[in-house]
Amino acid sequence: MKSQLSVLKRHLLTGTSHMLPFVVAGGVLLALSVMLGGKGAVPEGVFLEGLWDMGIAGFTLFVPVLGGYIAYSIADRPALAPGMIGAYLANQVQAGFLGAIVVGFIAGYVVLQLKRIPLSNKLKAISTYFILPIGGTFIVSGLVIWVIGTPIAMAMESMNLWLQGMAGASKAFLGMVLGGMTAFDMGGPINKVATLFAQTQVGTQPWLMGGVGIAICVPPLGMFLATLLSPKRYTDEEREAGKAAGIMGCIGITEGAIPFAAADPMRVLPSIVVGGMVGNVVGFMFNVLNHAPWGGLIVLPVVDGRLFYIVGIAAGALTTALMVNALKKPIEQRQDAKVENDSAEDTLELDFD
Repeated sequence: MKSQLSVLKRHLLTGTSHMLPFVVAGGVLLALSVMLGGKGAVPEGVFLEGLWDMGIAGFTLFVPVLGGYIAYSIADRPALAPGMIGAYLANQVQAGFLGAIVVGFIAGYVVLQLKRIPLSNKLKAISTYFILPIGGTFIVSGLVIWVIGTPIAMAMESMNLWLQGMAGASKAFLGMVLGGMTAFDMGGPINKVATLFAQTQVGTQPWLMGGVGIAICVPPLGMFLATLLSPKRYTDEEREAGKAAGIMGCIGITEGAIPFAAADPMRVLPSIVVGGMVGNVVGFMFNVLNHAPWGGLIVLPVVDGRLFYIVGIAAGALTTALMVNALKKPIEQRQDAKVENDSAEDTLELDFD
């Protein structure tokens, strides 16, 4: 069981390591365009709009790259197209990066099964570039378009109606729900339902964006803080990603934490969800008002109750950082455990022989 999980993690890490440059480049350029624009909104002007488009391009491409390279790790080159195209389509139906991970694994194992179909020598020669990519893409894309898409759309509509029905709930409870949803999948369907719920009411109930604006920036700032507080728990690559996440968090780009969540979802996702809840509840309980449909420190000029807005961000980010560092082991211990597992597997094989 442990060895199977280790293999799955290796496929996941292959996808995240190839995705990381796209998130960092896209996120930092996007953050730069918003920062130079000086307000929490899409910037105006030819130069800033160009920067914005570059950032959006990076964010658009990282999802297919993630799915594509997970599939590539499982079934080699023939799985690259099914993984990338399937993940792209999953993003189109609002499945986000979690959908891309699922699609990447499906694509990899679908192509792996297709490879086992016996073919004549003539067909084998063309299978890598024609039969496997075409067959794999048709199966995986068909699943996304005809099977996955409709349930996701229905689930988003149901969540939206559920949130509207909770308008009379206590602020603390609603803050926990919205904060957890906003942080959970960082730009995915659950995040979108929560943020759109608050954004569409920013004119009449700005306190909703007061809390959600905090929860938006908690995941990247929390992971940035985590890499600072305990660098031994993170690789060099992750510490560099942490710096980029810090910049993105200040500008209200929640996707900055995705590389950490994609590489280690079992530890990172609960930590950012709890951090998002803490930050959002602080914002709601101290009646912070955010008059911009955006989050992060960039919106401070249009926030009423700035002190508690900052306190909420600090409390949420610190909660995330402490929790994720408590759950993660230092790199050296993880490597020692891996060596012990490998040794145990080697011993088992020798005994069997």
